[in-house]
Amino acid sequence: MPGSLFIVAAPSGAGKTSLVKALLGREPGIALSVSYTSRVPRPGEVDGVHYHFVSRETFQSMIERGEFFEHFVVHGDMKGTARSAVEPLLAQGKDVLLEIDWQGARKVRELVPSAVSIFILPPTRAELERRLRARAQDKPDVIERRLRDSREDMKHFDEFDYCVVNDDFDRALADLATIVRAQRLRCVVQGETLRALVQKLCS
Repeated sequence: MPGSLFIVAAPSGAGKTSLVKALLGREPGIALSVSYTSRVPRPGEVDGVHYHFVSRETFQSMIERGEFFEHFVVHGDMKGTARSAVEPLLAQGKDVLLEIDWQGARKVRELVPSAVSIFILPPTRAELERRLRARAQDKPDVIERRLRDSREDMKHFDEFDYCVVNDDFDRALADLATIVRAQRLRCVVQGETLRALVQKLCS
């Protein structure tokens, strides 16, 4: 059986990256696909860990060679998921998590209808703005643009299978873990393992 593909999207400042990092530490066996981006690294970001940072020219060349699973312009920057980071792992039966935006999520659902999609919402707009300003990684004009863009982002929440409100971090993390475990318990996902068990039980 192919692995499960999980999509997690959110407006900037909703806490998506922190939740995904905690989820991966709590639920082993999920490979995080590290996206490519044309933007410059923020303070503390590491190439190959947070993103693959490339020039716009390099990104465009990758598009022309058909190397992306999905790609879009997000907040003025080019972002995309490489095919090599997703397709081989799924074919090997491994679970993969994509931390992308709603546009990328829409494209991925077209390619993989069985993907499990999750949208993260902040509890209030004031809290969203507080988080964006508190991380002190972007210039004021960038923060203002992200706040404007977040309105459009959040309008697409109902395109997703699940929605988690990140009011209390531990509860939001538990909700994400529950979604992952529920997917892994589906009969169609357990496949041959269950068939082998039932055969033994019925013999």
